[in-house]
Amino acid sequence: MGTTPGESSALSPAAFLIRGLAVGIVAGLIAFVVAFALGEPQVDDAIALEESAAAQMTPEEVAAEEAAAAEEDHSGMVEISRENQKSWGLLTGMLAIGAALGGLTSLAAAAVLGRLGGLSARGSTALVGLLGFVAVALVPFAKYPATPPAVGSGDTIGGRTASYFGLLLVSVLAAIAVVVLANKLLGRLDGWTTALVGAGAYLAVVVLAGYLLPSVNELGDFPADTLWYFRRASLVTLATLWAVIGIGLTALVGRMYDRVAADHARRRLAASL
Repeated sequence: MGTTPGESSALSPAAFLIRGLAVGIVAGLIAFVVAFALGEPQVDDAIALEESAAAQMTPEEVAAEEAAAAEEDHSGMVEISRENQKSWGLLTGMLAIGAALGGLTSLAAAAVLGRLGGLSARGSTALVGLLGFVAVALVPFAKYPATPPAVGSGDTIGGRTASYFGLLLVSVLAAIAVVVLANKLLGRLDGWTTALVGAGAYLAVVVLAGYLLPSVNELGDFPADTLWYFRRASLVTLATLWAVIGIGLTALVGRMYDRVAADHARRRLAASL
């Protein structure tokens, strides 16, 4: 008996991973262009505000800042110029993040292929991409949105980072649990009802987690318009990154599945002659 398209070695996790990494790199490149065009001007404005505030510091505050800077120099940290930060540094970071997210999304798409009711290869891959954007990007951003330089105290950065990754972990685990739950409910409920139950369960978990985790309010007198433009640019960059990953990976997986299905059909026809 021949294999089905879902069982073919051509649809192995490695095949998914290769496509996910390729799509992720392209997504990182496009997200870099968006971040450079929309976000970096706001970062420059924030740095200018920070430098302006530094010019008004008292001698005691200047001495404290210089002591902290000297301590960082002795720690072996290498200072990177602003031009390198917003060009090669930003590009390298976006490519690395894009490749990582593309690879993880592709492996998740491979894991759920044929296991989400009647969803096709394209449908299940698109769903994984959408859930990835919501769970990894949108929900953590809603509670802990990105902030530019000059916002937030350096003394609380550890706690803020821990809270962010705590919500991220809860969000991802909740998304996985909801997919498993929805898959079990598909035999008892119709597709729309299952989707509503799953969405409600996910929202209940992340809203509770967001309520229990500490809030961050360290804006001070930072200009609201600059903060808004920076956060909007950050969200657009995240959406661009995930959109390219989701759409690109769905297209590549769909083409791969179609080739395997066509080859399987030819083999069955040849075997029946």
